[in-house]
Amino acid sequence: MLNKIGIIGGGYIGGVLVQECASRGIARNIGFVDPAPFVNPDDPPERQAVQAKQSIAGGKALDITEGLPIIGADVNLVASKDYSALEGAELVISSAGVPRKARPDGSFPSREELLTTNLKITKMVAAGIKQYCPDAIVINIANPLDAIVYTLNAVLDPPKNKLMGMAGALDSTRYRSFVAEAANVSVKDVSAMVLGGHGPSMVPVRSSCRIAGIPVSKFIDDDTLLALETRTRKAGGEVVGLLGIGSAFVSPAWAALEMAEAIIFDKRKIIAASAYLTGQYGIEGLFVGVPVILGKNGIEEILEIDLTEDELAALQKSAAGVRKTSDEAGELLAKMD
Repeated sequence: MLNKIGIIGGGYIGGVLVQECASRGIARNIGFVDPAPFVNPDDPPERQAVQAKQSIAGGKALDITEGLPIIGADVNLVASKDYSALEGAELVISSAGVPRKARPDGSFPSREELLTTNLKITKMVAAGIKQYCPDAIVINIANPLDAIVYTLNAVLDPPKNKLMGMAGALDSTRYRSFVAEAANVSVKDVSAMVLGGHGPSMVPVRSSCRIAGIPVSKFIDDDTLLALETRTRKAGGEVVGLLGIGSAFVSPAWAALEMAEAIIFDKRKIIAASAYLTGQYGIEGLFVGVPVILGKNGIEEILEIDLTEDELAALQKSAAGVRKTSDEAGELLAKMD
């Protein structure tokens, strides 16, 4: 158990994270941060006074605190609109960012506008971490994941074992879910990895997908597997399309907590995560989704698994997309300074 874990972002994912941290007993103290709702300087003074007192993180933390006796959890929740609630956190999970949603006139922000906004948020997140818990291990969930992790690294310059992105853990569990359904077997029997960037170029690794240790091809034909892999690449959009508003929030939170628990309890668990590569798989100087061993020091080891020629080529192509996004983020950050 940690003395303290920090959660940044009070949206749907952040709410699930805090609730699960409390119920799982992974930390004695939980620091919960979200600056919303913001004070609108154009509002009347009395309305501004109300907004100043309101707190998304505070409200959710109080709601959970009031239910702790029911689940028998002795956890201390500290919430704030600034980053002070993170003070002393040994591990931080961040979901801070804004989604791409329609403006009142029906138009959408451009990709650059959205990226610029989220990079500004990430700079504030990094500053808060640097001030209140500079030695913390950081797991990022926020999208666009590749650009956000790049920005956190640029601002924090942490030991590379202490910064990672949660993408492969989520994409892999989606792949496993679809395979289990198609094969009509328990999800517990399916092991699989999805590598690369968190987007349409991600690489479900069929060659390492197993059902109870048996190659998946013994259960599912090639055409069906191809359809499942395509569905995996589009899985996030499938959820968004069904919800109509917002995006997936339970599975991303659970995936991040799988990573966190592997670190907190020193499980040395093999999980796909966005990690900084220094030549592995022919990729240099980028955060890309690969298999890693997670333990008490964060990323204990980056694993180079055997891939087919096609899988390796696909992974390197995905990494090229990550490099493009990272370069774009770097250019935008330079303009902000």
